Amino acid sequence: MAKNIGIASMAEKDILPKVESLGYKLWDVEYVREGAEMYLRVTIDSENGIGLNDCERVHRDILPILDKYEWDHLEVSSPGAERTLKTKAHFSSVVGERVEIRLFAPDENGKKSYTGTLVSCDEESVTVNSDGKETAIPLSSIGKAKTVCDFENI
Repeated sequence: MAKNIGIASMAEKDILPKVESLGYKLWDVEYVREGAEMYLRVTIDSENGIGLNDCERVHRDILPILDKYEWDHLEVSSPGAERTLKTKAHFSSVVGERVEIRLFAPDENGKKSYTGTLVSCDEESVTVNSDGKETAIPLSSIGKAKTVCDFENI
């Protein structure tokens, strides 16, 4: 697994300047195995949203940069409506939005997850307003997090 994280991290550093020069934000880079195939997954974002043409443009422009890595498939996509939150920058970008946070283990309140509005984010923690109560959650205790879209009211 460490090798996969290393390749994703190196690829991210290599393509970040190109992605930004094209006017996009680099949301995430993953290097994962699915069956016998290795996938290099690049997720991009922009204030105007991401469409198929955006993905194709970035794919075409980063392909030569990524030739030095071993992968079977290169995928470029948007983070989607319900985006995965992994970094402090991810959390900072969605302050004010509805999120679902799952913890590695139950906290001092005995809760293993929180769903509510992300109130703030700093170097150490995020604060979520869940059922009218604000709770600070250390970033180090978050196992999984994502934004939550209310599809019924779209």
